Amino acid sequence: MKKDINIDVHHLTRVEGHGNIKVNIKSGKVEECTWQVPEAPRFFESMVRGRHYSEVARITSRICGICSVGHTLASVKASEAALGIKNTTQTTKLRSLLKHAENFDSHVLHVYFLVAPDLFGAPSVFPLIPTHTEIVKRALRLKRLGHEWGSLIGGRTTHPTTVVPGGFTKLPTAEDLKALKEKLVAAVPDLTATVETVLSVAGKVPAFERQTEYMALSSDEEYGMYDGQIQTIMPDGKKQRYPVSDYKKVTNEWVSPNSTAKYCKNKMESYMAGALARVNNNIGQLHPEALKIAEMFGFKAPCFNPYMNSVAQLIEVAHSAYEGLRLIDELLATGLKEEGLVAPTKFAKGAGATEVPRGILYHEYEYDNDGMCVKANCIIPTNQNHANIQKDFDKLVPELLAADKSEDEMRLALEMLVRSYDPCISCSAHYLDVEFVS
Repeated sequence: MKKDINIDVHHLTRVEGHGNIKVNIKSGKVEECTWQVPEAPRFFESMVRGRHYSEVARITSRICGICSVGHTLASVKASEAALGIKNTTQTTKLRSLLKHAENFDSHVLHVYFLVAPDLFGAPSVFPLIPTHTEIVKRALRLKRLGHEWGSLIGGRTTHPTTVVPGGFTKLPTAEDLKALKEKLVAAVPDLTATVETVLSVAGKVPAFERQTEYMALSSDEEYGMYDGQIQTIMPDGKKQRYPVSDYKKVTNEWVSPNSTAKYCKNKMESYMAGALARVNNNIGQLHPEALKIAEMFGFKAPCFNPYMNSVAQLIEVAHSAYEGLRLIDELLATGLKEEGLVAPTKFAKGAGATEVPRGILYHEYEYDNDGMCVKANCIIPTNQNHANIQKDFDKLVPELLAADKSEDEMRLALEMLVRSYDPCISCSAHYLDVEFVS
């Protein structure tokens, strides 16, 4: 059926930042189909120049108020690589515990407050308060737990204060960790109920597939959340690893006229980062309880449905909870020790990477002999996903048209697709096109 469709979503809701969806179909022919990012550029890479290495993470954590733990960790890891700092096992475990807190906190927020309204047919979470009161209360309980967990380890969960190059400025006490363990154990019924709630509406997750490349950290020691090497998995299941220092070779940033944020590509025209990419790359290293949830949803890796990123986030919520319990037990068994900060052994260039809720995050710094930053680069997960969103649009819109979907149905499907990526749009914009006129 030939039809005219005009979709102009200006300021997509329930995402961080400003993104637009433009689709124009005339007489059944797609004339325009674009994902647009008009956010103003941000200059954090310039802000840290001339700053001492002890200040850099404090500044770059402000890139995002949701992923500030991840930015702090990627930043200090990059500085430590540049400064020749080798951290202790205790520091690594505490940072991993903090990383899982952020993942838990952010995923609960996204699944319950940003994705669930679409699955329950509501425009936002607020209409669900009187109709699904207990579900909203459960969401708030889990969200508070994630916030308290991050604040305990990081000093505060938004823009943490205790993580610095070479270690921590303050450690939690054994009593603090025991109390956190009790809260995590007490939250297991809420986690179980969360899975049941999402399963009850899983049939409303759109059935759409597009084969692409998936990029995430991967490690032989862990699932690949805090540390590891860069790994990609291709549609045929083949995996390849790269050292973090080679991050530019796999991200290959380029400029799109539709976006103030740069796009990325590796072996294919685009790739995806985020929870789906992590599960696709590292499914065998998930905690057994998280694997059970994957099985409940029929999740098989590699999964090529981007809408399933929200299900992957739910799988990771359970993984982070149970891994958090494991790390707490290990820290309590060895006993927390005041170790002091590890001092720099050199001043050079170094790159660091960690996984934030939205995907793999890269920071790189170069320091002079006084420990002052002379160069910086950050590549944000969402700017790695922009090209993949556009490629999804390019395949999805003709399929929706062929299925004779109405304009409203098409608009909702496209909005849900973008929301499934859980984008931090403003964080991704750091490109400015300057035209000099003589």
